[in-house]
Amino acid sequence: MITWLNRLVDLVEADLTDDLDVARLAAALGTSEYHLRRMFSSLAGMPVSEYVRRRRMTTAAADLVAGGDDLLAIAVRYGYGSAEAFGRAFASVHGVSPGRARQDGGPFRTQPVLRFRLTVEGALPMDVRLATRPAFRLVGHAARVPLVHTGVNPAIQAHVASLDPQQHQRLKELGDTEPRGLLAVSADLDPDRREGTELTYLHGVAVTDAVEPPAELDVLPVEAGAWAVFRAEGPYPQTLQQVWAATATEWFPANPWRLRPGPEVVAVLERADDFSTATVELWLPVEPA
Repeated sequence: MITWLNRLVDLVEADLTDDLDVARLAAALGTSEYHLRRMFSSLAGMPVSEYVRRRRMTTAAADLVAGGDDLLAIAVRYGYGSAEAFGRAFASVHGVSPGRARQDGGPFRTQPVLRFRLTVEGALPMDVRLATRPAFRLVGHAARVPLVHTGVNPAIQAHVASLDPQQHQRLKELGDTEPRGLLAVSADLDPDRREGTELTYLHGVAVTDAVEPPAELDVLPVEAGAWAVFRAEGPYPQTLQQVWAATATEWFPANPWRLRPGPEVVAVLERADDFSTATVELWLPVEPA
């Protein structure tokens, strides 16, 4: 996987003025666009599209200072249809307009070329199992919320808090299959996992076809397939977020599996009364790499 990501970076550098076809690259490397985008975002801390934009504006700044071309020529070279659109992109990266930057020689915010390397970590083994599950459904109360990478997600917290306590027990009684217990489900995630993008969050349970859920509950069908199940315990949600990061940096590079499209499911097995600590299972949909 490290080789794949570095190949992607090399292709970005080979032609910063052309659109990067991530789907075609993924196919050539024998992986999926979904997995490649998700791993890049997790390890680089930014989506592929954001990295490309920053690199383009880094080299565009050099062209600007060189002074050989007017703004429109530079804009067209980097794929922008107008000097105004280029100016907005330039200012969003460098914090200054192209005209002012050319006049003053900066300041510029440079994006170095990324290089991914495998480092030896994982002093403690990860607690993971692989499970193959038939198709099932996730039922519960859903809401659209923004993606938050670190700390408590206020929108999710408010959504769960808005539910009557009796709803939690009612949901527990409906669940009849794995993942067991009350579930925190994230679906329809942006492939690049850009912070602030919307996702569907469902507070609910997993059920088989034997269960007829009440009409007022939301239902998410889940296809049959394999799952990597990571178990963790500690401060919540920090431990869970650390485990997700470790899957990208440690587990996927060392195992012949890749992410496939589907919901990410967190099963809360045990928790403190104030939810400050918890024992959880993180279910990620996977397929052979």
